[in-house]
Amino acid sequence: MKRRFIKTYGIACLAAAGLFFTSCTKKFEEINTNPSSFSPNNYDPNYLFTSAQLCYTGSRDNGFDTWRANILGTSSFMQHFATIGGVGNWPGDKYVQVEGYIAAYWGNTVNGAYLEQINPIVEALKFSEGKEKYRNLHQMCRIMRAMMLQRISDLYGDIPYYKAGLGLYTQDYFPKYDRQQEIYGDLLKEIEDATNKLDPAAEKPIGDLFFDGDIAKWKRFGNTLLLRTAMRLTKVDPATAKAYVAKLVGKTMESNKDNAIVIHDATDERVTSNRVSLVLNLTDFDSNLRLSKTYIDFLKNNNDPRLAVVAQLANGDKAPAVQKGLPNGYDVLGRAEDISNAPGHTGTRLENYSMLNRLLLKKTSPTLVLTYAESELLLADAAQRWGVGGNAEEHYKNGVRAAITQYGIYDATTAIDETAANAYLTAHPYNAAKGLEMINEQFWAATLFNGYETWCNWRRTGFPVLKAVNYPGNNTNGTIPRRFPYPASEASSNPVNYKAASSAVPGGDFLTGRVWWDVN
Repeated sequence: MKRRFIKTYGIACLAAAGLFFTSCTKKFEEINTNPSSFSPNNYDPNYLFTSAQLCYTGSRDNGFDTWRANILGTSSFMQHFATIGGVGNWPGDKYVQVEGYIAAYWGNTVNGAYLEQINPIVEALKFSEGKEKYRNLHQMCRIMRAMMLQRISDLYGDIPYYKAGLGLYTQDYFPKYDRQQEIYGDLLKEIEDATNKLDPAAEKPIGDLFFDGDIAKWKRFGNTLLLRTAMRLTKVDPATAKAYVAKLVGKTMESNKDNAIVIHDATDERVTSNRVSLVLNLTDFDSNLRLSKTYIDFLKNNNDPRLAVVAQLANGDKAPAVQKGLPNGYDVLGRAEDISNAPGHTGTRLENYSMLNRLLLKKTSPTLVLTYAESELLLADAAQRWGVGGNAEEHYKNGVRAAITQYGIYDATTAIDETAANAYLTAHPYNAAKGLEMINEQFWAATLFNGYETWCNWRRTGFPVLKAVNYPGNNTNGTIPRRFPYPASEASSNPVNYKAASSAVPGGDFLTGRVWWDVN
């Protein structure tokens, strides 16, 4: 059975981690005098590592960040999804800035990436440091910390990086925001060094949700993450990106068997189930959200075999011919933007528009964290752009084939075989003259549930070419957002550093501002 630690081991991990964090202040004297109490010498950091991995797939509080930052934010920006809801609760489709949604990934006092991801992974780093038993675990923690902080920085720009999660150790509770340029330099060094130090001869960690402690797969994962990190620099520092790609040839993921996946469990749906599934199965989403017309049209117009497994109508019909995507930027308020005025609209509201296939939304559905398809398409991009990393066409074919055939992890009936994938490739041969567009359109198609990464790659490449909406009262003058503004709470909780960071954002601390690597 494949990596089902969440039920048998992960719950215990989360409970243990929760006990550690909540009981310290209640029993401070006992913990600091009783040798049998928690301490860096007797606490097993595997528990914290498991918790951090799980929370990287989404917040434990009903998928708070998945709901707001992924589905209604980045995935809607990127026209994977569209909604007819009003801007107060469904802002991403209309480019309207709503504080609770923009701040969701950064987090607050009860959830968010800094609290639920960075704190436990930093604690695991501290507990594993210098201990032979945890030599591999320590390096995995370094890789995870880099991946977590990279995403926060990719969303917001300059962030607390070097001191993130260290408040209890340094007593610096108001960390400065480090410049993204410096952050990326350190990310590249950290990921590369930690990956190189993984040792197959050392003890295998337990409770690893991605690869069950398989060091060879962790090395390929680390190198693929390094590839992704380097390729972020395509616009701003192509020489560095190109140099890293050249070093990584033959060291990245080799097949879908190397995909970093979290297999979820429905024992406690708010904590352990798939976060996208948890969110999209809510009644409010069923009545307001559908797959975007942009996404459905791309699959349908290209006779893509994924359409038959990705989409269905509300009545359960999965036939590709009847699928119809919802255009972005409409509502039900009776104005010109009312969905009843959309070209080709029929029916009352959404009964004729495609939703996600419910077989992809089981509580036990897996989360794809980083995939072979992404890896190969990034290598294709580098090869087409700079002539490094191999043959662009071969990487492109590998990436498209992997993206099409990876759906079998959801359900036996959603599997697409290589014959169908190869037929698609034959019908859509690689064209070097349009290579970058083809490659990155496929990246967009392959990252349906990971709006964070879709948005990053779109900002990096400009593909696919998306038609922006211009909903009344939007905050971007009818342009697709480029970054998340900093949470308003930072102005009061960390005012000096917040002011310095917000004033340094290219284009201002708005949805239209830019992170460092997003230039031109």
